[in-house]
Amino acid sequence: MKSVPFRIRPMLATLIPEPFHAPGWVFEEKYDGYRLIAYKEGDRVTLLSRNDKDRTSTFPEIAGAIRKLPASTLVLDGEAVVFDRHGLSRFQLLQQGGKRTFAVFDCMYLDGRDLRSEPLTARRSAMEAALAGQARLLPSKRLAPNGLVAYAQATKRGLEGMIAKDQSSIYVEGRSKKWLKCKVHQEEEFVIGGYTAPAGARQRFGALLLGAYDAAGLHYVGKVGTGFSSNSLESLGDLFQGLVRKTTPFIDAPRGRDVTYLAPKLVAQIAFQEWTADKKLRQPVFLGLRDDKKPTECLMPR
Repeated sequence: MKSVPFRIRPMLATLIPEPFHAPGWVFEEKYDGYRLIAYKEGDRVTLLSRNDKDRTSTFPEIAGAIRKLPASTLVLDGEAVVFDRHGLSRFQLLQQGGKRTFAVFDCMYLDGRDLRSEPLTARRSAMEAALAGQARLLPSKRLAPNGLVAYAQATKRGLEGMIAKDQSSIYVEGRSKKWLKCKVHQEEEFVIGGYTAPAGARQRFGALLLGAYDAAGLHYVGKVGTGFSSNSLESLGDLFQGLVRKTTPFIDAPRGRDVTYLAPKLVAQIAFQEWTADKKLRQPVFLGLRDDKKPTECLMPR
């Protein structure tokens, strides 16, 4: 069987506070999904998460679409997404199922040719040719060639943000300043460090206690009590049972009664309005759990 001679960790974009324009850069939609590296080796397809978990069985429709591609060996980088009726990717919809699509934005290997040291322009051309019109495989959408106009487009459409890429850049593992991300909506991952008791008709728990790390330890950043369905309340409640601990995981634990602390093992994706002056989340909403990110990757803003 033909095989790809490497496994690679994904190239990650560096967050920047505001949009920019510069010659030689392109600007793409930022997707709200689940990052995957796809390997096609003959008829065998493997989908790996950013922390190397095998997600082939989680996204069988995407694996099936990649299996139909004509290339004998192929490595693609992209995000599994579900679009709403307005054409916006929504992480909550991905958690619920729905029509899953693979938004592809890079190609690192094609029919025995290692593309990692070639510029983005060459990799993008190879990627577009390799996808061969498969309905579930979507090339990432480009925005306006001017970065400031592109950001305005992203804002008007209600996208999560935009990704800026240096067209001359090679593909490197880990965080890079050749790929930059600028957000329109605030959305981050946080560690679940505990929960409050339920009140009224609410079952299992009231709100989740969230945290993020810096060099000193896990800081408390606020509670989230919205965004839960009856199913998510039940499934989270079940997960919490094996994580209960007597002491707080936070170095600045919040005061309050009826709090149950948890080992900081679970990561939640949270949408929120903004950070307050005392570094707490304003109007947070629970979107779902992430098993592709480590708790220690959830960092306090600089």
